[in-house]
Amino acid sequence: MQALPFATIAFVFYVAAAIWQGMTLFRRVPPRQGMVRLLAVLGLLLHIPVVIKLVGQSPGLLPGFTTSATLLMAVAVNVLLVASLFKPVLNAGIALFPLAGIALIAATWLPNQGGHTGLTPGILLHAVSSALAFAVLAIAAAQAVLVGLQNQALRHHHIRGIVQSLPPLTTMERVLFELVWAGIILLTLSIASGLIFLDNFFAQHLAHKTVLSLLAWIIFTTLLIGRYRFGWRGMRAVRWTLGGCGLLVLAYFGSKFVLEVVLNR
Repeated sequence: MQALPFATIAFVFYVAAAIWQGMTLFRRVPPRQGMVRLLAVLGLLLHIPVVIKLVGQSPGLLPGFTTSATLLMAVAVNVLLVASLFKPVLNAGIALFPLAGIALIAATWLPNQGGHTGLTPGILLHAVSSALAFAVLAIAAAQAVLVGLQNQALRHHHIRGIVQSLPPLTTMERVLFELVWAGIILLTLSIASGLIFLDNFFAQHLAHKTVLSLLAWIIFTTLLIGRYRFGWRGMRAVRWTLGGCGLLVLAYFGSKFVLEVVLNR
C-alpha cells in the first residue's frame, strides 16, 4: 500500500472539516455538524490504514516520533468525534483536524525509528492509557483556547461573531473541566501503570517523559483543586490547562523529535 495518497486525501478531508467548522464559528456559513463529522470520519478511515502500515514498518515495538504523532492524533480525532456526540466540543476540531493531517503527511516523509520492548498486558495498558490521556487533554487544550477567546471577547464587550457561535461561557468552562477530569484520570492510570509494569521507567531514555508527565499531573491536579476549592475559572483555568498540555507535548515528543528528526539518531 502506498501511504502518501491515503495521507494526502485524508489531509484534504481533515482540512475541509476544519475550514467549514471554522467558518461556522465565525458565522460565515450555516452550521453543518453532520457534514463536518462525515468529512473527519472519512479522513480517519484513510488515516488508520496509514498508521497500521507505519506501525508495521517500525523497527521495534515502540514506534518512533512520526509514527507516534500520527497514532496519537488518530486517537485524538476518534475521541473528539465520539465526544462531540454528547458534548459541544466539535469546535476543537478546528485545530486538531489539520494537526492530524499534518502529522500524517509528515509521517510519510520523515524517517521513522523505534525502540524495542516486550509487549505485555501491563505495557499495553500503559500505552493505551497514555494515548487516551494525550487525546483527551489535547482536546482540553483546544477547548481552553476557545474559552480564552470567548473570555477576552466578553471582557471587551464583543458579543458578535465567535461569542454568538459558541455555547455560553459557563457551559464551555464546564466542558473544559470535564475534559481535564477525564484526562487526569487517564494520566494517573498511565503513570501508575508505567511505575508498575516498566522496569526502566526512570531510565535515562524515559527520565524526561517521566518527570514532565509528573509535572503535568501536578499542574492539572492543582487546577482541579483550585477550581473546586477556590473557584478558579476564566483565563487562569486556560493558562493552567495550556501549561499542563505543553508539558505533556514535551514529555511525549520532546526527545523523540530531537533524536530522530534533528540528530537523525
